[in-house]
Amino acid sequence: MDYQLQVITLSVSDGGQTAAFYTQVDFILDVDYYPADNFRVFQLTPPGSACSIQIGVGLTDAPPGSARAVHLAVTDIEVAPRQLTERGVKVSSIRHKSPIDDWKGDWASGPDLDRRDYASFAGFADPDGNTWTLQEIGRISDSTTPVAHVPTE
Repeated sequence: MDYQLQVITLSVSDGGQTAAFYTQVDFILDVDYYPADNFRVFQLTPPGSACSIQIGVGLTDAPPGSARAVHLAVTDIEVAPRQLTERGVKVSSIRHKSPIDDWKGDWASGPDLDRRDYASFAGFADPDGNTWTLQEIGRISDSTTPVAHVPTE
């Protein structure tokens, strides 16, 4: 049995304004459905993703801006923030896990020196404060080096 993640619902205060932000980020607007005054759904998909987001009116009772650290996998942690910045999005500085082999929650500036999968990050937020984490995965197509070593007994 496959379990495919296809939609994540984010709570926002103004669906139209937030949909405009996500199209600025380069998400594709798939749906703008408005059958009643108390229900409107925008569905948007990041380029290359099989999973979409839904925002709008009447979708969730979560407070606007309450989603945290929704991850977007990118193949180049230096290019993705630059592209977003060029589109007017405020992106955090790039950081990486340090030390990588025995990571205990510390960070260092810039991308991981070996550009290992799951080690380098940047972030941004939508107008309501829902936060996104860019995570570099797949830059080195033959990446067989594990990010962290878990000792076995």
